[in-house]
Amino acid sequence: MKERYVSTYHPLHDGWTLTGGEQEDVPATVPGCVHTDLLAAGLIDDPYLDDNELRQRWIGRTDWVYRTTFGRPDGGSDRVDLVCAGLDTVATVTVNGVEVLRSANMHRGYRVDVTGLLHDGDNTLEVRFDAPYRYAEAQRDALGARPGPYTEPFQFIRKMACNFGWDWGPTLVTAGIWQDIGLHAWSGARLAEVRPLVTVDGTTGRVEIPVRVERTGDAPVTVTAELAGVTADVRIAPGECEGVLVLEVPDVELWWPVGYGGQPRYPLTVRAGADTWTRRIGFRTVELDPDAFRLAVNGRPVFVKGFNWIPDDCFPARVTADRLRERFGQAVDTGANLLRVWGGGRYESEDFYDLADELGVLVWQDFPFACAAYPEEEPFRSEVEAEAREQVTRLAPHPSLVLWCGNNENLWGHQEWGWPEALEGRSWGAGFYFELLPRVVGELDPTRPYWPGTPYSGAPDRDVMDDSTGTIHIWDVWNTEDYSRYDAYTPRFVAEFGFQGPPVYATLRAAVSDEPLTADSPGVRHHQKAVGGNEKLLLGLGRHLPPPADVDDWHYYTSLNQARAVAYGLERFRSLMPYCMGAIVWQLNDCWPVTSWAAVDGAGRRKPLWYAIRRAYAPGC
Repeated sequence: MKERYVSTYHPLHDGWTLTGGEQEDVPATVPGCVHTDLLAAGLIDDPYLDDNELRQRWIGRTDWVYRTTFGRPDGGSDRVDLVCAGLDTVATVTVNGVEVLRSANMHRGYRVDVTGLLHDGDNTLEVRFDAPYRYAEAQRDALGARPGPYTEPFQFIRKMACNFGWDWGPTLVTAGIWQDIGLHAWSGARLAEVRPLVTVDGTTGRVEIPVRVERTGDAPVTVTAELAGVTADVRIAPGECEGVLVLEVPDVELWWPVGYGGQPRYPLTVRAGADTWTRRIGFRTVELDPDAFRLAVNGRPVFVKGFNWIPDDCFPARVTADRLRERFGQAVDTGANLLRVWGGGRYESEDFYDLADELGVLVWQDFPFACAAYPEEEPFRSEVEAEAREQVTRLAPHPSLVLWCGNNENLWGHQEWGWPEALEGRSWGAGFYFELLPRVVGELDPTRPYWPGTPYSGAPDRDVMDDSTGTIHIWDVWNTEDYSRYDAYTPRFVAEFGFQGPPVYATLRAAVSDEPLTADSPGVRHHQKAVGGNEKLLLGLGRHLPPPADVDDWHYYTSLNQARAVAYGLERFRSLMPYCMGAIVWQLNDCWPVTSWAAVDGAGRRKPLWYAIRRAYAPGC
């Protein structure tokens, strides 16, 4: 009998309510989170204004339940899967009162067969989120404390670390269905995994596509692929689930970083039964010289003019495609050609990587580990491998992605911040950065280089801050030294450096209601998260600018000094080309209105720093 193929997706984004603490049946938006739902209902004040954040710490210590009802999909499919693209974070999912899924990882998705649980009429879907603090603190108590920059237990939960506060961000520990959720009704076969590996030899593009299928019957499955008029197919026999398709496309146009050429992309379509997978890919090669830390695209060395990227909002569902396009435009308009997705945040959305592909912005992708010792025991080891496999597979089609990096500053911390004594033999993440992650990348995405962390000098026994090889971060400038100290460095590649300044005055005034407004008034202090930050702003004026007489002077002088300091560093590093082949400014963006290192403030306004970077990144400068 001929196999019957069906594939339909039904979003489950409507009719949700939220219950937790003293709040019951609050209307909820999915995708979203507890904070935005409570804010929309008028039950909390805007956490970005004044010091409202401080009165919302209870949210991260409360259990929350999202609930909705839905109808069973129309007949015609053999199977119905519940597909959760992202749950934040410690979730128990029930369908009609039956537990179907437990999650403890914001960075991965889940799929579960719920066919036998559905009935005609209303079905109930409930997602219970345990308090993130309770989970993280229990893991810390069970596995032993680990050193980190703050007292918050962010390394004990697979969740966006900066949710727990950072030296530029508020402590707003979220929970919620933060990505799409829905039902996939299907019969016959579905594409469980499609992983295009794109290479190019001369003018011939080659795409090797490992695929994995899942079936509801025993019939063989034919998987087809089409790209630029070239087709291929593979027959996957009964009892098997994997195959490989190969496409060779003559006379391809190469994809280039912005400023080096165009960004042509080709639609790739893969089909199995009624299930279709489509992405736009680009043909390019990428190589990394590990000692010089020099990236070459299509054989041409690229001087990296970059920005570090943090989550653009504390509440990810508020970051729309239009908002991302604005940020990318602000980056490209300075002359930048790379964004580094920093390891204290998250893997970004498809919109983010699609924009990078379209605009020619290179992407350096950190795995989400930052500034702390991370436990390698279970449940974390299995979770880290699962998320890495999912995300490496998801991002493989994007030509903009040119580097996988194991972590941010954890190798530095273990080498120079006294971690070994504090750890007393406990694990700290080395097994992830030197074994697990390179193994996953090597297996699933051998077309791109992997780097264990930054700063890093290329070997575990080298000084991570040896500026003659690998990457360095420069933070004595800003913390203790005048910006003229950038002249003392002769680096190969600077992956982080920066200098603070306040947000644009309109942004500061909108977020802080202090009367009178001063450089040290309570709201201004609250919107400065770096320890000693305001004192360092004044210290940094040094011999360059006079002491401010009032808040207007303070705002102008510190904004100007930020711009001059970063431009001075960029000019130094660019002058060393080709010995130095990259500088990545900390940071492009902010997630809320705050005094920080950003060039674009939390309201999306360009600071004086932005204009100074545009001048320093200009061609020929």
